[in-house]
Order: sequence, then C-alpha cells, then structure tokens
Amino acid sequence: MILLENISNDILKLLGELESILKHANINDIATKTNTQHRTVKQIVGHLCDSASNNTHRIVHLQYQNSPLIFPDYANLGKNDLWIKLQDYNNYDWEDLQALLKAVTKHVAHVIRNIDNSKLQNKWISALNEHISLEAMIVDYPRHFKLHLDEIVDLTH
Repeated sequence: MILLENISNDILKLLGELESILKHANINDIATKTNTQHRTVKQIVGHLCDSASNNTHRIVHLQYQNSPLIFPDYANLGKNDLWIKLQDYNNYDWEDLQALLKAVTKHVAHVIRNIDNSKLQNKWISALNEHISLEAMIVDYPRHFKLHLDEIVDLTH
C-alpha cells in the first residue's frame, strides 16, 4: 500500500536528517543542555528509541490479536520520562546510542512497510481511554519523530 510505503520513507528521511545533525552535535552539550521538558539531546534520542520499540510492539500485536487492545502505558502520565530515567540515557555511550536509534528506527520503518492492510483499523485503548487505530498511530509517527528532531535542532544550534 502506498500509504505504508510513504510513511516508512518519511521516517527514514527524518532519520537521515537527524543522523546528520547528531554527527555534528557538540559533544559537551548533548548531555547538559535541556529543553522545556528538561530533556537533554541524549535523553530525547533515548526517548525516540523507546518510542520505536513501543510502537513496533503495538504494530505487531495489533495485527494478530483481537481488537481493541490495551497496552501498558508508556506515553502518558509521565511514564516516558520514567523510561528515560530508568535507562539512564544521559550516561549511555554516545556512539552506541546513535547506533541504537538508527537500528530501531529503521526497524519500525520496515515493520510499517509490511503491515497487513486489512489490520489498519484495529484499535488499541490508550491510558487516557482514547481509541487509536493502527493506521492513525502510524500516520502520527513521523510527526512525533519530527517534533523531537526539531527539539534536538534547537538544542544543538
């Protein structure tokens, strides 16, 4: 399906932009300068890794389990900040963290490209009791990635 291919391509394009930015980022700033959420560049990159991982699991489950599904909360109620803290991204080796980001983002793009079109309307229920279709979730993924890419741009310039 063209939609899935376009979303996958958009994600890979954004990843390429981010990789270029991270390659030239000031090593002294990536773990010290913070955005309005008090996240450093390393923590934002870690959050993008968590997002890719969580969304990969959602995409896979939504294709074979009965809809609607309820997943453990990750993105709401401060849980994503807890994930960042518990994984200590600020002290993660910078080269390894960039490699992790590249691998999990390429993987989620691959998984999206291979979604069974007949499953796009399967839904999950968020911690805020929102019913979200698989299609809506993947359509929103590039927007979410770009939001954090823009935060990183602000912190690195």
